[in-house]
Amino acid sequence: MAQDRKSADASAPGVQGWPRCAASAAIFRGSAVLLVQRGKGALRERWSLPGGHIEPGETAKAAALREVREETGVEAELDSLVDVHDVILRRTDGGLLAHYVIAVFCGSWRAGEPRPGDDELAARFVPFTDIDDTARYRLTDGAAVLIRRAHAQLQAAGHGPPQ
Repeated sequence: MAQDRKSADASAPGVQGWPRCAASAAIFRGSAVLLVQRGKGALRERWSLPGGHIEPGETAKAAALREVREETGVEAELDSLVDVHDVILRRTDGGLLAHYVIAVFCGSWRAGEPRPGDDELAARFVPFTDIDDTARYRLTDGAAVLIRRAHAQLQAAGHGPPQ
């Protein structure tokens, strides 16, 4: 049965070309994490980690650093991989709209002040304690969990600020 559904989904209009590979990064400066507010697409106005597609021939790590720079103007250094995260968006009829497989890294700020790129409404360092403030920061699904894991991972490696 699962095979039949998989085949049916793969032949549905608009499904070809999915999933797509992407990379993002939880970049910390002190106890604050770098977030962007999306300006386009299905996630418009939602806050998320900076990130985007991986170019052909580009490593996931290089893509994450490039996306951080393009979306925020910030230069960063990556420490490690946090997780591989799926973002699956569906139309109101349940059909597949988009599917991204995202390599999520964590790292530290090196230079630059956040400013939104062409596709973002805002970019800023947000205090780690504010990531659950849904009134101020409506995060993309799964972002808060990934940010907490990245924070803990950096702390365990001795690269994060004291709690």
